[in-house]
Amino acid sequence: MISIWHWHTEPALIGGILFVVWAYLILLGPLRHKIAPQERFPQREFYWFITAAISFYFAVGSPLDALGENFLFSAHMVQHMLLMYAAALFTVLAVPGWLFDELTKRYRILDRIFGFLFRPLAAGFLFTFFFCGWHFPTLYEAALHDKVIHMLEHLTMYGVSVMMLWVLLNKSKRMPPAQYGIQLLYLFLLMVAQIPLFAILTFSTEVLYPTYDLAPRIIELTPLGDQVLGGLIMKVSNMLLSLFLMGRAFYLWGKDAEKSRIEGSANELPQASA
Repeated sequence: MISIWHWHTEPALIGGILFVVWAYLILLGPLRHKIAPQERFPQREFYWFITAAISFYFAVGSPLDALGENFLFSAHMVQHMLLMYAAALFTVLAVPGWLFDELTKRYRILDRIFGFLFRPLAAGFLFTFFFCGWHFPTLYEAALHDKVIHMLEHLTMYGVSVMMLWVLLNKSKRMPPAQYGIQLLYLFLLMVAQIPLFAILTFSTEVLYPTYDLAPRIIELTPLGDQVLGGLIMKVSNMLLSLFLMGRAFYLWGKDAEKSRIEGSANELPQASA
């Protein structure tokens, strides 16, 4: 009997997370003096990074993983939302702008790769492609029954989510966030692109994934009801984050416009006096 209270402590998972934390601290600690000696230790970003690491482990290492892999599609969807909209968000906030700028300035290969991947068109397409693609029944079932494929699924979803959010929230001066008007269009199109998948999951008259159709019922929820709930979790999570980011873009856009207006008025005053 599979325990729904199982916490993953596999060396690959724990060791991988600890290695990434170690590498991050090395970059911000000893190597900071070589990369950007004028910069102080970014305490706020460090806290964001620890939050990202904890949320990543909770998504893939907590009992949520056993629930989603063996019993409930809706639990698996919660797991994906944590990876894509929590862990990825905190990861983007955890990267100091100066670190990204200095590394891309020194290493042309990074500059070219990130310069291509962190553009709205590329990031939006890859995010939509991988998120929707992994929900095709054949690929989804393969991930449920093969640990390596399941790990690849989670890492790609996490990775493309970092790319998607980087376009909006990064702190780089060399590759700054997209203009606010583009951000609004970008978020709107991402919301629209998820509608077909949401509609299929929510309005299908049959269970799309055999694993959940045959799984033991641990709560009073039919397989089809579980699938509908999973689709709703997916769409509501996407809408809440998208609407928040759109509101943020509107606010900052208006704030910048007001600042420009005030500066323009201040520049006109000396001329009027003359």
